[in-house]
Amino acid sequence: MWQNENITVSKQRFIVEEWGPESSCSFITFVGIASLILSAVQAWRLLFFLCKGHDDSIFNAFLNLLISSLVVFTVFLSSTIVSVGFNLWCDSITEGGTMPSSCEDLQDTDLELGLDNSAFYDQFAIAQFGLWAAWLTWLGIAVMAFLKVYHNYRQEDLLDSLIHEKDLLLGRSLRRSSDLKTGLI
Repeated sequence: MWQNENITVSKQRFIVEEWGPESSCSFITFVGIASLILSAVQAWRLLFFLCKGHDDSIFNAFLNLLISSLVVFTVFLSSTIVSVGFNLWCDSITEGGTMPSSCEDLQDTDLELGLDNSAFYDQFAIAQFGLWAAWLTWLGIAVMAFLKVYHNYRQEDLLDSLIHEKDLLLGRSLRRSSDLKTGLI
């Protein structure tokens, strides 16, 4: 909220009534670091499988799907928290749009909060873009993990079906050859 410092001088000062919870910042930082580590592990694992020519087992593919889905969910939460926080901050410093300056223009104003706010708009915009881009990337990874699980499941069904067909064909051919042998005797 903007308040005049004194009655005679028309200098305004921004006062923060209540900061957001510190746990939100900690959660977003944790999700960013965890996402970075998991993406490095994922890249190493995929590179290993490509170079060695190995393929995932059904269990590994399903585990990959679960982990990717969890990361998609947590990165979505982080992105939403940053976007909502950014909108709340801009609404509070522009007093819901009643100020003549925009949120972007106010980043050049010293809000006298005891911290450097010289580029808050740019920093929030970069963080918001990065989190939503990370969410889209992890969503793509999760979709590919789902397709891998689905492909493995279909492959397993196909293999079971082929084995069953082979047994049926071999069973028939064995029965036919036994019928021919009994007919000849």
